[in-house]
Amino acid sequence: MLYFLSTLGESLAAFNVFRYITFRTAGAVVTALFFVFLFGPGMIALLRVKQGRGQPIREDGPAGHLLTKKGTPTMGGLMILSGTLISSLLWANLSNGYVWVVLFVTVSFGAIGFYDDYLKVKRMSHAGFGSRQRLFLEALIGGIAAFAISQLAQGAYGTSLLFPFVKDLALNLGYFYILFGGFVVVAAGNSVNLTDGLDGLAIVPVMVAAACFGFIAYLVGSQNYADYLLLNSVPGTAELAVVCGALIGAGLGFLWFNAPPAQIFMGDTGSLALGGALGTIAVATKHELVLAIIGGLFVLEAVSVIVQVTSFRLTGKRVFRMAPIHHHFEHLGWTESQVVIRFWIISFVLALIGLSSLKLR
Repeated sequence: MLYFLSTLGESLAAFNVFRYITFRTAGAVVTALFFVFLFGPGMIALLRVKQGRGQPIREDGPAGHLLTKKGTPTMGGLMILSGTLISSLLWANLSNGYVWVVLFVTVSFGAIGFYDDYLKVKRMSHAGFGSRQRLFLEALIGGIAAFAISQLAQGAYGTSLLFPFVKDLALNLGYFYILFGGFVVVAAGNSVNLTDGLDGLAIVPVMVAAACFGFIAYLVGSQNYADYLLLNSVPGTAELAVVCGALIGAGLGFLWFNAPPAQIFMGDTGSLALGGALGTIAVATKHELVLAIIGGLFVLEAVSVIVQVTSFRLTGKRVFRMAPIHHHFEHLGWTESQVVIRFWIISFVLALIGLSSLKLR
């Protein structure tokens, strides 16, 4: 009997599905999804009571927003953050340094966004956290993350910038890589933050990008897959697929409540954290330039704001009717649902283009 039990135990250990990243990624998706489903309504009710009048709505924005969005609570990113964090801690390999770096940036950016949302609700104004102080903190966190990643990376890729479409083309940036990696993290966080302006607009492209980078992390983190598919291998990053799965699950749960008309907004709490997470994963997997393609919608939103501000300061004229660019199309007569769904389509197309840049066999 003892021999039989011993043999059975060895057999079960050999088929232990928990050692497979794919299984744990699926588990992370489901866990985060059900966590947000379970606790989401209670969190929304609590935030509605605590915030009273909800998130302040821009008076210079589309007129319909004052009627349809007034009184909606913000800080819904807490639902996404808690679901992602708990699911990642349950399913990811916690001895993996990359996992902790990504979670560090996600939670830290979420804390900055939470404070910004808190000030906006308290003052009932869009004047939240001072932009200089906020960017300084984001840059400090991004720089720490980039430095940690450069130390975790093995071989010659620690401080190198890799280029899509071409294998083995790498530019060693040396210490400048810390500045570059930090910039990617900060830029990603703020680009997603600018995109979050309509119900469901930001969360779906974030999930699309997370799915793409979960796939990328799984491939480049495996020496066998990377060699076969002619990709640059970055050992250890495959575990980030689990974190991406948690992001997707929490995002799906949040979308249930954020679908128009939204019961809650993610606020800076969610948008900064999600963008920071994507930027950090891109830096870890050495696919920073691919992020600019897959997350091209976020880049477009950020560029529209930069162009608008620069043009107005230099010429006194505006290029767009309103920035970010999703509001421009609302002013052109597109309904909110048209803007959101069409931008989703754009994000899917850009994701396909970004994945094609991997030049798989």
